[in-house]
Amino acid sequence: MRLKFATASALVIGLAVLPVAAQRADAAPGYSYSVVGNPADVVTPTSGLLVLQGGGTDVDENFVRMGARSGGGDFVVIRASGTDAYNPYIYSLCSCDSVATIVFKNRNAAFQPFVIDTIRNAEAVFIAGGDQSKYVQFWKNTPVEEAINFVAAKPAPVGGTSAGMAIMSQFLYSAMTNSSLDSAEGLADPFHKDLTLDRDFLSLARLKGKITDQHLIERDRMGRTMAFLARLVHDGWTTEGRAIAADRETALHVNPSDGTAEVVSTSTHTTPYVYFLRTPGPPEVCAPGTPLTYRNVAVYRIGPGGTFDLDTWTGTGGISYTLSAEAGVLTSSRGEIY
Repeated sequence: MRLKFATASALVIGLAVLPVAAQRADAAPGYSYSVVGNPADVVTPTSGLLVLQGGGTDVDENFVRMGARSGGGDFVVIRASGTDAYNPYIYSLCSCDSVATIVFKNRNAAFQPFVIDTIRNAEAVFIAGGDQSKYVQFWKNTPVEEAINFVAAKPAPVGGTSAGMAIMSQFLYSAMTNSSLDSAEGLADPFHKDLTLDRDFLSLARLKGKITDQHLIERDRMGRTMAFLARLVHDGWTTEGRAIAADRETALHVNPSDGTAEVVSTSTHTTPYVYFLRTPGPPEVCAPGTPLTYRNVAVYRIGPGGTFDLDTWTGTGGISYTLSAEAGVLTSSRGEIY
């Protein structure tokens, strides 16, 4: 993840200088906390929004819209690595009362009352990029997991980028090994040691029964997304695999009340696409140590200006085609994988 603003000791807006609070002296071991704006809690009217970005430079519009849906309340960023660099950047965009960052250093932090209350009282929550295995290890089956779900259910905006997006769906690539799975590995062996899946972490409206993938074109991950879907169906986690895969600098904004979604991207990005995949049934060949065969997986690709309905799994303004894995080789009905 790259941010447009570096960490600073002060944020300048016009002629006003707003101090950036240092880490709280009373922060419990296991996390750090910092805030810009008003450190006191406020309560504002909110409405729901899910923001799923495929990594890369952050899309400004994500935080403009999340701030509007937060009613100008308190915005909280959570992460397991990095710094509080998001605070001044988001604060400059969201018109919020405050923006705070909690950096988790271990699982114990997920049980600290201050951490739990800060997340639950937020009017918007954003999960930064990083390593999703740490999010699973630090947050799953803890009060932090419940707190994120609580914010989403208010309803209030919840978003994530890269690893943050990865954990938002019901099914997720947990990345529990030291090496990230690539497409060649997943297609050659859908039971590869690096293909680690998890489920039932967060419970977000419209993302049930789905898995996500990120940095799609940039890291050529369509093949691994196909391998994820094959395993989900083969292992009996679902009868119809559905995936949402996004490229860098590209976000999907989902209205959780009706399942409608649109793509938002930076104006300079050349491949601003989100892909929606649906399987036709079980894979023909999905076995340990054997190349994957999975034919006719439906794909719908949309860019900015296109829309998609997650309930009906139909879109407008995009293109549709099918992908097939034949003995580990990926082919497309339109000639191009992406």
